[in-house]
Amino acid sequence: MSGDERRDVITSILKESKEPVSGTMLAKKLGVSRQLIVQDIALIRARGNDIYSTYKGYVLEEKKPVCTRVFKVHHSDEDSLREMNIIVDLSGTLVDVFVYHNRYGVVKAGMNIKSRKDVILYLEDMKASKSSPLKNITSGYHYHTVTAETEKDLDMIQDALADAGFLAKLKEYEPVDFWSK
Repeated sequence: MSGDERRDVITSILKESKEPVSGTMLAKKLGVSRQLIVQDIALIRARGNDIYSTYKGYVLEEKKPVCTRVFKVHHSDEDSLREMNIIVDLSGTLVDVFVYHNRYGVVKAGMNIKSRKDVILYLEDMKASKSSPLKNITSGYHYHTVTAETEKDLDMIQDALADAGFLAKLKEYEPVDFWSK
């Protein structure tokens, strides 16, 4: 059996198992050393698989399908908390924030905000660092890439942002209507 075939078998075993699978068990089943299993796990991770090592063995976390949408929004600094809470309360993840600046082009920063706790920590960090939100270089207009498990979740987020008055209309020079269906 080649290394690629062995790694495919390991991946299948982990996918089918409802419990952690030990490296020793994988080594015995495949007739190789435990060290080779450790190396194979590293290569399987490098392929983009989320494998976690626990004290009971390896666990493969299945990636849930992720839906993505970009929202153009506009609000004051004081409304940042409310805007972000709307998104995370409806099971969204704020992946990033970006602006289209007429001089600098697209300026983007990662966020990875998934919960109210993340929102609070982000805002506290912004305040402590005396930094200004990226949206302030474009008079409050900015975009968020948001992910969620379903399009329905994104629809609910879009509706809630619209109800709060945060969604902004795109201008003629903007390339695409991100949330049209």
